[in-house]
Amino acid sequence: MRSLPLPLALTARLSPVVVLAAAGWALSSGPAATPAAEDRTATQKTEGDSPSAPATAAVSKTYSAAPSPCGSLAETSIKDLVPGARTAGKEIPSTDSKLRRTCSWNALKGYDYRWLDVSFEITASDEAAAESFKERVAAKSGGGEVPGIGDAGYSVVNLTTEDKQQTREGVVMVRSSNALVSITYSGSDFESKKAPDTDEINKGAIKAAKEAVASLEDGKE
Repeated sequence: MRSLPLPLALTARLSPVVVLAAAGWALSSGPAATPAAEDRTATQKTEGDSPSAPATAAVSKTYSAAPSPCGSLAETSIKDLVPGARTAGKEIPSTDSKLRRTCSWNALKGYDYRWLDVSFEITASDEAAAESFKERVAAKSGGGEVPGIGDAGYSVVNLTTEDKQQTREGVVMVRSSNALVSITYSGSDFESKKAPDTDEINKGAIKAAKEAVASLEDGKE
């Protein structure tokens, strides 16, 4: 079997701060207070006992650290989605492995190429995760909602062509409390120069997303 070069597009892949504020006051002691002074003191106490802005409560986070993405999928699923790949996967170096972790699987079997990424990201709060999810969905227009997965799910599939070689890529993004889960699944056929069907890539990406989210939620603290 002749070996074929991979397209450039494939080879190139690879808290909030909570501020607690309290207003204080000091009452000076001195000679016996006059009735007027007593009235002023009572007013000061009333104002001091009712601060204009309540203290902000500490944020409660469901997830404090990103789990191992390489252990988030069943071996049978990896063999089905990425035929010929090592089921152990390869974790990508991260600048902060406590908050962001990604695992990749890729393989060329015959002329069929598949690539799968699973990523976990932990944010400071549910609100931060929801805002980030909203921004990412906006940047990946043309897809649709994925029901029944996490607190919110979205999937989109795109087709690209480089040097007459087609590659179809599916992306699924999920928010679960303060965690974000991202799946990227792509495929190419180097013999026909065609890409897998949209339905195959989309279903594969959603399958991986459901397993990854289940793994995240099963291991939450």
